[in-house]
Amino acid sequence: MFATPLRQPASRQVQSSPASQFYEITDKGYGKDAVKLMHVSRKGAVHSIQECEVGTHLKLYTNKDFLQGDNIDIVATDSQKNTVYLLAKKYGFESPEKFALILAKHFLNKYSHVEEAHVHIEAYPWKRIREEYGDSYLLHNHAFLFTPTATHFCDVIVKRHDPKQTVISGIKGLRVLKTTQSSFVNFVDDEYRTLADQHDRIFSTVVECNWEYSDIENLNFINAWESVKDIVLKNFAGDPKVGIPSPSVQHTLYLTEKQVLDTLPQVAVISMCLPNKHYFNFDTKPFQQLVPGDNDEVFIPTDKPHGTIYAKLSRKDLKSHL
Repeated sequence: MFATPLRQPASRQVQSSPASQFYEITDKGYGKDAVKLMHVSRKGAVHSIQECEVGTHLKLYTNKDFLQGDNIDIVATDSQKNTVYLLAKKYGFESPEKFALILAKHFLNKYSHVEEAHVHIEAYPWKRIREEYGDSYLLHNHAFLFTPTATHFCDVIVKRHDPKQTVISGIKGLRVLKTTQSSFVNFVDDEYRTLADQHDRIFSTVVECNWEYSDIENLNFINAWESVKDIVLKNFAGDPKVGIPSPSVQHTLYLTEKQVLDTLPQVAVISMCLPNKHYFNFDTKPFQQLVPGDNDEVFIPTDKPHGTIYAKLSRKDLKSHL
């Protein structure tokens, strides 16, 4: 599912449907999803690659394709697929965000009857293979390793009568775990509670977050994405030797979002969702004759059911362009 703008849009009039006095089409669109693309940039002996999946969705001014079955304005989804490959050949692929902007602007410039173009891109996590030489290493010129630590995705929405395009970047599938310095105590204690205070527990989650830019002038999207990922990991793990306390998932999430806004002035708003991946202590008390003592080594991974914590942090002085 394509991401929607994180900033709340002003209400707008949607074209009424003449088909009936009782109904109207309040949203619509069509496009091509999961267009697989590999782009190789060859600069002498050094090659760079970008592999991704691209989705392109268009909204037309008229509803006649839906209402009358008139296809005269439809840019076929197969044509949209071909456009992805041809524009990659023509312009190259610097980053998911920049290529998405190229695609979205192309559809509006090429087809005057297109009201809005929405491009979604998910990048594949290829990294250069590196060879270690003592305390240093060399990056291979043309060999790569698939490193699925996290997925870099973006959504770009360009509207014909809105001079400010929406650019959203995001991280998904970033699974992290720490074995200590996580607690959860002093929560509501009533007749429904069975969970004891957790003074020291395993904390694991799969980070899902996206952020919307208010300014993309001269922005390096790859560096910005890496900065957000580093901030997520820093606020989760802390110093390599001593770590960082987490009194709740909520607090860790907030500190992460705040540091992103503090560090990247181009980011207007950030949203994060952190589902708990629970690891419950196996109760060895009934088995003291077999394995005496307390158990702090063996845990039961439990993905379902799980808690889910989410929040969106925005700048107070933000003036939405939507």
